[in-house]
Amino acid sequence: MPMNQARVIIENMRPQLQCGTYFIKRVVNESIEVYADVIGDGHDVVQADVAFKHESEKSFTTVRMHHLGNDAHGAVFSVKKQGFYDYKVEAWVDNPLNWQHGIEAKLRDHQIVTSELLDGVQYLEHLLKNVTSKNKAYVEQLISAFQDKESYDLAIKEAISVKLHDLFVNHPLKTFVNSSVVLQVYVDREKARFSTWYEFFPRSTASKEGVHGTFKDAERLLPKIAAMGFDTIYLPPIHPIGEVNRKGKNNATAAQEGDSGVPWGIGSRLGGHKSIHPELGNEADFKRFIKKASEFQLEVAMDLAFQAAPDHPYTITNPEWFRKRPDGTMQYAENPPKKYQDIVNFYFESKAYKELWQELLDVTLHWIGFGVNIFRVDNPHTKPYYFWNWLISEVKKKHPDVLFLAEAFSRPKVMQQLAKQGFTQSYTYFTWRVHKHELMEYVTELTQSEMKEYYRPNFWPNTPDINPYHLQGANESMHLIRYALAATLCGNLGIYGPVFEYMVTDAMPGKEEYLHSEKYEVRFWDWSIENKITYLMTKLNFARRSHPSLQQTNNIRFCPIENDMLMAFYKWNDERTDETLIVVNLDPYYSQQGMVQLPLNELGIEAGRPIQMHDLITDNSYLWYSEWNFVELPASLPFHVFQIKK
Repeated sequence: MPMNQARVIIENMRPQLQCGTYFIKRVVNESIEVYADVIGDGHDVVQADVAFKHESEKSFTTVRMHHLGNDAHGAVFSVKKQGFYDYKVEAWVDNPLNWQHGIEAKLRDHQIVTSELLDGVQYLEHLLKNVTSKNKAYVEQLISAFQDKESYDLAIKEAISVKLHDLFVNHPLKTFVNSSVVLQVYVDREKARFSTWYEFFPRSTASKEGVHGTFKDAERLLPKIAAMGFDTIYLPPIHPIGEVNRKGKNNATAAQEGDSGVPWGIGSRLGGHKSIHPELGNEADFKRFIKKASEFQLEVAMDLAFQAAPDHPYTITNPEWFRKRPDGTMQYAENPPKKYQDIVNFYFESKAYKELWQELLDVTLHWIGFGVNIFRVDNPHTKPYYFWNWLISEVKKKHPDVLFLAEAFSRPKVMQQLAKQGFTQSYTYFTWRVHKHELMEYVTELTQSEMKEYYRPNFWPNTPDINPYHLQGANESMHLIRYALAATLCGNLGIYGPVFEYMVTDAMPGKEEYLHSEKYEVRFWDWSIENKITYLMTKLNFARRSHPSLQQTNNIRFCPIENDMLMAFYKWNDERTDETLIVVNLDPYYSQQGMVQLPLNELGIEAGRPIQMHDLITDNSYLWYSEWNFVELPASLPFHVFQIKK
């Protein structure tokens, strides 16, 4: 170890990911609680700061850390701008405070401290260089008094004064300061933390059956989707679909005449990743759709699927970007036992990988140029992690508003790695978590472990790829339960519609796949239908919009409730200006009742004091007088969303 005169050790600094290998994440105006063990030798007074600065700033701002006991220190700072912040801990033996502490001890022992006062002049001279003009005369007076035996009584009085102590704290003398490693936090816009997605296939929006929908047809849905409280529209790939090995209905390997193919099989003689399927419209139509959506406060999320159909133009212009078998044919995509004969993967081990990476970045920037600022990325776990780190970093340099959702249902550490590499949001296992214990365990992992610093979950009850077994043949109550859980447990949620709200649940036998899936065929929907599910989805969405406690994920505590079919949890915003209690009946068939325990300590409420509980769904209000309270939820309306009014 090199020579170092610093007398303070900084250990166990957090939050940090793998010694700073990866950055943590926040959104604008969120706080970061920084902790570290700050250990000094001997008995001297030790002080520490958290120093932070935005990437656009030249100098650090500091905030003093507070001693929490057992050499642990903590402080909080807020991030106000998008982009990267650096932060670190600085610690030092605080000689001025140590001097003052020594004076106090000696005076209590009735010692004469004339020499100690002279020793303190050096610390006053340091103050003189840093204090405001308002305090300058005071410090000059003390310098004189410390050196004048006739002013001894005044000198010892001021030497141990709160005023001098505060000046030393506010203008520290950082001798032999030690610094931790510099860590980073990336700050996104607020939509990274709170968003409500609605996915649909624009090709299934025509007003007549048997007709391929267009962007102009899809425009008709915008008022309805906005009125239901969604803020993000996610479209599956809008590009030309391959004609070679095109899939037929229900994943048939041989397409029949007129079969529309799978949108994720991108590219044909009509164009590739920078082109639009001509039956959807042209570039002007798509730009108009984006603009029209923005008029309803809706953002359009595009699918970023980096794979190709066998007849994609790239296979001709850049064959080196694809891997070929020894017989010269291209290897189609597989996820055994699944086979995707209509898709070939890019060969990221190609010697021409730099050109491939640049082209895929150009594809992303191409659509950003249209006004797209959100991408749902298909199967990112099948591409190199470092590729995503590079691409997302390159995009963020000039386009910090762009958000990336990782569609990866894979092993936990794979999904976590994608989040560490820069993905803004991530799909989760919520889709398969049904029972109370597994929901509680999973949400606790997301919100109480290290994952809370970097993994922003997005809860989807269903997707075009996943028709979960518990929704197959499920009744209305089960759909309401799943949506209520997604909407209240997580700040980000999405559904694939209108399949979800219309309870279209027919499945391929023995599989979590939809029968007559829109992935393989154009469907006709009566988009004018409204039902109980659309009504209650709307109520939940607008409750989320109105209540900051529901606009985030991490501030959550599960509450004891005397019934395994009931789940209760308390949520709050950082300022605790908004607090909610959610109770969900997990039984889709029968009414359930039980006693729920309010977290009175966290609420700051004394036992016996009345609490007004306002149900944001029914608009009913109740007065609760005790810590334990009775609740009953029918299957027909299986949730309470209470605003807690103290």
